Amino acid sequence: MSISKEKIDLELREIEKRYERRKKIDPDYYSNLNPAIYMGEQEKERAFIKWIKYANLLPLENKKLIEIGAGTGRNIIEFIKLGFSPENLTANELLPERIYHLREKMPPNVTILEGNALELNLVKGSFDIVFQSMVFSSILNTEFQRELAARMWSWIKPGGGILWYDFTFNNPVNKDVAGIPFKRIKKLYPEGRIKKWRITLAPPLSRIVTKANPGFYDVFNFFPFLRTHILCWIRK
Repeated sequence: MSISKEKIDLELREIEKRYERRKKIDPDYYSNLNPAIYMGEQEKERAFIKWIKYANLLPLENKKLIEIGAGTGRNIIEFIKLGFSPENLTANELLPERIYHLREKMPPNVTILEGNALELNLVKGSFDIVFQSMVFSSILNTEFQRELAARMWSWIKPGGGILWYDFTFNNPVNKDVAGIPFKRIKKLYPEGRIKKWRITLAPPLSRIVTKANPGFYDVFNFFPFLRTHILCWIRK
């Protein structure tokens, strides 16, 4: 491992502090009943369908997928809805509180792995898809990012890939996160063949316009320069 254990432990403690600070945010801020959230999630679902067809992944039942930083399981549930088999899905999560919610929500045959992803004892080339959503933007140590990216790459079967969803711009009012521009993704995966889709209306704007009418999300999202996230398929 190229990054020292001391740096890993320090970054893990900082990540826990960052997520602890987020608990102070109004719980409705990230609620599925918030139109800014559910409109963005619906767009992401459509993007997942586009990705599945582009990557020629059908049938999905036999595809093995692991999500790094699975949170409370929103994405895993979405993958099951799209046709992935629960027994072929693995959810990894660092934070014990989120692990509790994962165990409450997930079907019993979804594998749940608790702890730091760098310490997972996984067989190389054992997954068709390794997925991360909003994880790298919460890791501010670039060495940690490189190590995690390399570890994720090693878990992919030939012909499989990394599915990546994250934002690309820094948030000037939130120093606990940092955008991951596309050129950074290319540096993390120099051997990958990358297809990207720019999606997700800028959240500050989305929260404003959807209060007036949820349909305004699609109106403003028509303009690519107002989208702040990218979905990438990084094929091995």
